[in-house]
Amino acid sequence: MASEPAYRAYERRLHRILALYVAGFVAYLALLAWAERNGLPRHWLGPIFLFSTVIMYAAIGIYGRTSDPEEYYVAGRRIPPMYNGMAAAADWMSAASFISLAGGLYLQGFSGTAGQAGGLAYVLGWSGGFCLVALLIAPHLRRLNLYTVPDYFSVRYGGRWPRVIAAGAAVLCSFTYVVAQIYGIGLIASRLTGVQFEIGILLGLGGVLLCSFLGGMRAITWTQVAQYVVVLLAFLIPVSWLAYKQLGNPLAPLVYGTQLQKIAELEKKLMQDPAEKQVGAIFLARAHAYEAKLRNIDEALARDRTAAQERIRALKAQGADSALIVRAHREFAALPKDAAGAREARTRAVQESYERAKPLGGLPPHSQAYAGDPQGTPQEQEAFDISRRNFLALMFCLMLGTAGLPHLLTRYYTTPSVATARASVAWSVFFIVLLYLSAPALAALVKFEVMNNLVGSSFGALPPWIGQWAKVDPSLLSVADVNGDGILQWGEIRMGADIIMLATPELGGLPYVVSGLVAAGGLAAALSTADGLLLTISNALVRDIYCHEINRNITPEYRVILSKFALLGVAMAAAIAASFKAAEILPLVSASFSLAASAFVPAMVLGIFWRGASRRGAVAGMLAGLGITVYYMVVNAPPVRAMLGLPPGQWLWLGIQPLLAGVFGVPVGFAVTTAVSWLWPAQRVRVSM
Repeated sequence: MASEPAYRAYERRLHRILALYVAGFVAYLALLAWAERNGLPRHWLGPIFLFSTVIMYAAIGIYGRTSDPEEYYVAGRRIPPMYNGMAAAADWMSAASFISLAGGLYLQGFSGTAGQAGGLAYVLGWSGGFCLVALLIAPHLRRLNLYTVPDYFSVRYGGRWPRVIAAGAAVLCSFTYVVAQIYGIGLIASRLTGVQFEIGILLGLGGVLLCSFLGGMRAITWTQVAQYVVVLLAFLIPVSWLAYKQLGNPLAPLVYGTQLQKIAELEKKLMQDPAEKQVGAIFLARAHAYEAKLRNIDEALARDRTAAQERIRALKAQGADSALIVRAHREFAALPKDAAGAREARTRAVQESYERAKPLGGLPPHSQAYAGDPQGTPQEQEAFDISRRNFLALMFCLMLGTAGLPHLLTRYYTTPSVATARASVAWSVFFIVLLYLSAPALAALVKFEVMNNLVGSSFGALPPWIGQWAKVDPSLLSVADVNGDGILQWGEIRMGADIIMLATPELGGLPYVVSGLVAAGGLAAALSTADGLLLTISNALVRDIYCHEINRNITPEYRVILSKFALLGVAMAAAIAASFKAAEILPLVSASFSLAASAFVPAMVLGIFWRGASRRGAVAGMLAGLGITVYYMVVNAPPVRAMLGLPPGQWLWLGIQPLLAGVFGVPVGFAVTTAVSWLWPAQRVRVSM
């Protein structure tokens, strides 16, 4: 198909449309910048960016609407490699890549701590994962002309259980992933419009549904191409500006190394600063106070409740501002409801206070190889080993998870041939690298900006964006004069990973229109991935479970209609889950990669390259790998441990963090699949690979 004249003409027409779109979007940015300089209020720019981009994506979704199964599920299998690469890059560069990757590098440094692997593991793991997709997975799946990843397990192994287990695993890992994206959508929409976080989720969700509900993969593909352009411009403009501002050169990936040396010098200075040491001592005292409350948790909880009620009564008696009274009510409502909840909260507060009492507020030196010291004390040597182990485990999970993510693999069903599927993966890597090379640079440039220009400022002279972001969610950004000297210290700043990228334009003093563009880019990244994930979940529920296990006598058109309504229901369920703010974006995404790696990769790779892999082996391997991964995550979840009466803390194997459980699940999956296939070799279906 790719060699036919009509297809070449189709590609040329797409090139013209893309060029016009890019030119039009740049002109739109220039128009908004001109309007801002001529008096357009800032509080209008946010809603303008939100609604204009969502309306644009929705218009593409409406234009691409279809009820044809081939178009809805695989976009007619006629997407050219370059455009499928752009769509895959947008599908891939989720809220985790755009919003949280630079933030992870900012907070964790290049390698992280003993308890949390560093940001470079994300860059290396995700990039390396695409090599596995290109070499091991995508061409072989495309050759089979299927629609979903569970289709592969059904065709390769036969029977019902491989498909059912694969569909259930696809729902589990994709739902975890999509909750993270919808959390990002709510975060950005609430910042752009000033509405509550929950309302922001609903605003952004409307754009998701209009794209994926109406046109399926066909509409999602062209929406993701448009979103990739927004994501790329939104990331490169602020990082290039910061690099030019600090170093006189906009090519950030080539010049940011200079700032790493300056950051190392500033870190040494902060470690010796008496004011920073004073802040650390105060947090250490708080940790001891929280530990004292843990000794008699019931009495401490009763005192806290009484104090909160007294504060509310005092504010009302003084005729205080209604906002203060509302805040006091919220603080009272946020207190733990029982002793188990209080113990969990106090334990978390103790750990956080001890971390913030450490030098640099608990953050590792930015360029540190690993935590600890291989030549130091036994404790330092252990910290070094655990840090290195978690770094490698995170890379492993991300690489194997990339090769197993259902929504990403489905992307390569849309190309015309096996050769174009390979080319499509190459284009995906190219478009992703454009952003990934800049993420470490952005983290370093932002950290230098904060250390050099923000730290040491008077609290009365702090820029207004700090208070504005704190109102969105105090866990994203909070500053407090801990030692009461009126000067902002490094240890008095608490920033979440999800704010670093979004606050970069304001931190660097760029026009507010760039802040709107960055927020629109984050929204585009979250929307593009949410589209693909919701489609994957709805297809697994309807096509792979309902139509094969419940009602086989269903027309293709009715199947598409059911998929659309399943997508709507899943989107609402994910929005409800995201509204609880159970975790930040990066941890949720890491968990989904571990789940995908352990559930799919062993049986998929063995099924492609080993004819001896059998149905029973695949079923046993998928259940064993996924089961060990879920068990390790669940047994280390604080709410579960509290509910089961287990002691606080974590029960770790080899010091590996719970979200990296795929490092245990994948080997178990390979071993069990291989062993059971040898014991029961007859149960298999031969498929030409």
